[in-house]
Amino acid sequence: MSCATEEVSADVFGTESAPAESLPGALPPALRAELVAFRRDLHMHPELGNQEFRTTAAIKARLEEAGLAPRVLAGGTGLVCDIGVPDGTRPMLALRADIDALPIPDTKLGVAYRSTVPDRAHACGHDVHTTVVLGAGLVFADLARKGQLPAPVRLIFQPAEEVLPGGAADAIKDGVLDGVGKIIAVHCDPRVDAGRIGLRHGPITSACDRLEVSLDGPGGHTARPHLTTDLVTAVAKVATEVPALVSRRADARSGLSLTWGRIECGHAPNVIPQHAELSGTVRCLDLKAWRQAPDLVHGAIQEIADLYRAKSEITYVRGVPPVVNDGTVADLLRDAMVERRGLHSVEDTEQSLGGEDFSWYLEHVPGAMARLGVRRPGERTVRDLHQGDFDADESAITVGVELFTAAALLDAVRD
Repeated sequence: MSCATEEVSADVFGTESAPAESLPGALPPALRAELVAFRRDLHMHPELGNQEFRTTAAIKARLEEAGLAPRVLAGGTGLVCDIGVPDGTRPMLALRADIDALPIPDTKLGVAYRSTVPDRAHACGHDVHTTVVLGAGLVFADLARKGQLPAPVRLIFQPAEEVLPGGAADAIKDGVLDGVGKIIAVHCDPRVDAGRIGLRHGPITSACDRLEVSLDGPGGHTARPHLTTDLVTAVAKVATEVPALVSRRADARSGLSLTWGRIECGHAPNVIPQHAELSGTVRCLDLKAWRQAPDLVHGAIQEIADLYRAKSEITYVRGVPPVVNDGTVADLLRDAMVERRGLHSVEDTEQSLGGEDFSWYLEHVPGAMARLGVRRPGERTVRDLHQGDFDADESAITVGVELFTAAALLDAVRD
């Protein structure tokens, strides 16, 4: 995906379609260019969850340069930073970004900012999320210096979103929500054009858990499978039949889905192995069904394993519940986007089967997540999340920053 930032910005956000500027916080060209460079630096140096030391240092240095006082979280990565002075009477609005990358290779060709770290890539857009919140913070700092920031805001740069059950829980324990009344976030969406956001009231992501299964048997010769446990057949049956069983034992409207991502079994063509492993994810659109999922999955695996005389060991790791957008906060994001880009810039979006640990914040305070369009308008190829060739139209950075700054300013007026 091409990322010719300024050229795309001029095409997408021409003056004919943009509404009249009524709020401060628009990005000057110099800051746009700086943020693109910052994002590209992060993209070239991706770090996995709870290892984001370089990323944390880069964010901290830039916030301090702007005269702010960020605090590194207790785990040594991630930061929290307040802008403006809380008066103790009104809760703050928080902006959240996730800062970690994925353990996959960057397969993009022809871009100078391709990952320099083997088997590591910002393939989910967290570098964009981070840059958007940083950019909003720099705008807020400038407004505060001018006496134009009507209410304090908090920036949260959270580590380890990709590590179940997510770094949000640790950040919350570290006090990032103390004094916060609402929280907002964006997530890159490669199916939405840059210059637009997707929104919905209620659930916007799914629950996501991790599943590890081990199957064991005595092993033997492939000439005599009847004398032992045919473990290859057993693992194949678990892989194919358990998802079908689970889907038939849950309400179809719940969207309960088990999908395998890894199977390992055997070493030689004429040897029945003694050990096999499967791992995958369990996703669910409905909170009630999510709570029932462990028992359903355990029962289905045990039935199939017993049928083929395999001993099973199941590790079911609870992940994250669905992100459920608060209607009032979602409307705040919608109004902010319309204020910046006009009615055409907001579209309704579906509930995704992707998981997001932003949901843990919403267990404590109301909030909402918007889908930030990162597809270059006119681009036909969708470079999906968690793929090595994922990239973002960098004009989305400007859109995200101005969305967040408008949301904070509107929220201050409404409160």
